[in-house]
Amino acid sequence: MARILKPGPDGLSDPVVDAAASILLDGGAVAYPTETFYGLGVNAENEAAVSKIFDIKGRDFNHPVSVIIGAASQLDALVDHVPPSARRLIAVFWPGPLTVVFQAAPDVSKQLTAGTGTIGVRLAGSVFARRLALKAGVAVTATSANRSGAPACTTARAVMDQIGDRIDAVVDVAEEGTPVGSTIVDVTGRIPVILRPGVITGEEIRRKTGLDVLSGKSEKMS
Repeated sequence: MARILKPGPDGLSDPVVDAAASILLDGGAVAYPTETFYGLGVNAENEAAVSKIFDIKGRDFNHPVSVIIGAASQLDALVDHVPPSARRLIAVFWPGPLTVVFQAAPDVSKQLTAGTGTIGVRLAGSVFARRLALKAGVAVTATSANRSGAPACTTARAVMDQIGDRIDAVVDVAEEGTPVGSTIVDVTGRIPVILRPGVITGEEIRRKTGLDVLSGKSEKMS
């Protein structure tokens, strides 16, 4: 059964960040809080660890897996390039609940891209999630911490009930998340496309960035 890691009242206990990062670097899986629902984190650079996600969730390998980073400086290692539209989105909505889909760098795990050649990246709005990625020094997977097809988990208890026997640790914070996920925007084409509506609306993106964005449908990425 998963170990429970409890930060202090501010949710930012250094020993808890250290412990969670250590588990990730040892190839383990940690459920951690974000500004939306709980994320299922493994070291995105560890192929064996990434493969665990699919077993934990009971999910097919044909779905891309997005990642969080702790600072914008971690983006370059993950993506082929950052187009102007992405720079405008990042300037307005990062850190926050916006996952941006880029052309992936050549050495990004094919398990993360599911053969699409693209990678979804988010600079998390959650301070804990950012500190976790910074402490680990790697991108951390950000798929929802739940069984495939089950409701997203907004509390540590919900995570324990669904996958507590399949992961190494859960970070238990008092504040409950939201079941609405991050907005996913694909910037690999000429015009950005919203692949998944979320916390940030298309109207808000248009109003705050001046970008023309389309609503689209693609393979589910989470």
